Amino acid sequence: MKTKKGKLIYNLITFGLVTAAYFICSYMVDNGLMSRTLKGQLIPICAWVVMAISLNLVIGISGELSLGHAGFMSVGAFTGIVVSGWLLNGFQMENTGLRLLIAMIAGGLMAGLAGVVIGVPVLRLRGDYLAIVTLAFGEIIRNVMNCVYVSVEGSNLHMGFINPNLPGTLLLNGPNGAVSVKRISTFLAGFLLVLFTLVVVLNLVNSRSGRAIMAIRDNRIAAESMGINVTKYKMMAFVLSAALAGMAGVLYGLNMSTLVPSKFKFDQSINVLVFVVLGGIGNILGSVISAALLTVLPEVLRAFSQFRMLVYAVVLILVMLATNNPILRSWFNQLTAKIRNRGAKPGATETTKGGGAA
Repeated sequence: MKTKKGKLIYNLITFGLVTAAYFICSYMVDNGLMSRTLKGQLIPICAWVVMAISLNLVIGISGELSLGHAGFMSVGAFTGIVVSGWLLNGFQMENTGLRLLIAMIAGGLMAGLAGVVIGVPVLRLRGDYLAIVTLAFGEIIRNVMNCVYVSVEGSNLHMGFINPNLPGTLLLNGPNGAVSVKRISTFLAGFLLVLFTLVVVLNLVNSRSGRAIMAIRDNRIAAESMGINVTKYKMMAFVLSAALAGMAGVLYGLNMSTLVPSKFKFDQSINVLVFVVLGGIGNILGSVISAALLTVLPEVLRAFSQFRMLVYAVVLILVMLATNNPILRSWFNQLTAKIRNRGAKPGATETTKGGGAA
């Protein structure tokens, strides 16, 4: 049982924790209380948080298993690098904030377009079939990026496919990716992108469209019998998720000095899936927390030297065992139920099935 007040409290807790984390981290950075290594992880954390939230929209809210999210991230990253380089070299736009904003919009649009192209033939599949096909499309995107060359000459962009002989300054160099990237991403931009993603996803989940998406997830046949356009709403969630992943890719790409297509192999999609599963499928706040912690964890474990990833794997196993413990799950469900139903009035509740946690 969920109440409107319960949803409001949940959303306030989510935004409050994200905002508090930003100000605490900013304070630590300004006062020299954070190590250089962790400081360098702040922007990637924001990017992976957005990736986790966007994938949870597909897996937790829409109920579809997608394994090609890294492909959308790469489309956004390289689009953002090209747009930023074009604006700087062709139009001498020195305002890094405006350049980053335009690059994010362009990256989101291109990733969303890729989502449409992939979603039209793919979203008719279900379950394991959908997962395999999205994984294949993610690898196709990566291999296409290995063959793309883009250069800027004045205000003109030149593009070649398997043709590095382009006039002007190369922005994308095929398998060598983007070199000498102007790093313009900031922690503030990452924080604002996380807030934007939360606003978009939580508003969608609590809207009429979100209820239709969750109805399809819970019972596709019943939803169709009620006149819900299944393809439309599944496409809506998939394309929005791809666009947000593209914007995360821009933030991530413009924080790197060099970026190659091999960075976006399928294992990156698996990493994001781990964030979603560990935080709780359908739990937006859980995705935020798990993405942040698991991004920092490998750096924290560097003291274990060559055993770092072994310890990381053991920690994942222990956490998953703990989160699936019946006693802990019962305690957590009781706690969240109290938060959601606090102040509930008779007749003011909505009955839902399946448990999208937003």
